[in-house]
Amino acid sequence: MPCPCFSPTVPRARDAGSKSLLLPLGDSFLGVCLADPRQPVDPEESRLGLCNLGYAHGECPRFPAEAADAVRFALSRDNQRSLQIYYVLERGHHPVEHGELTFLTGEQVLSPPILNPVLDRQAAAYAASYLRRKESLAAK
Repeated sequence: MPCPCFSPTVPRARDAGSKSLLLPLGDSFLGVCLADPRQPVDPEESRLGLCNLGYAHGECPRFPAEAADAVRFALSRDNQRSLQIYYVLERGHHPVEHGELTFLTGEQVLSPPILNPVLDRQAAAYAASYLRRKESLAAK
């Protein structure tokens, strides 16, 4: 459940014993905090846990009071050409918005985009993490 203000950019390097499968986006990411879209910042290393795991309300000084606390993603279908992904935005552990996304694997894009750039980026990062794990397992 990443922070809904966190725009992931690249996966962070993994430790040998990393349990990235348990992370909301599949991997831990570096990225940009867009709590105030007019003033994007690179989160400090100490804050990346909140960015990647969500529920930063009351913990992060940049977190907007009216924002959802976290985003959940779940893969519902992989038909080789596209991924169907469900998302839920939560506030106080309760859903406030939800929907279904289609990620085109060949083009590596959402179709159509959600029109929320942060949610679009998180969904694409979730899909890319899933595809990396799938590729890694197929290579074994």
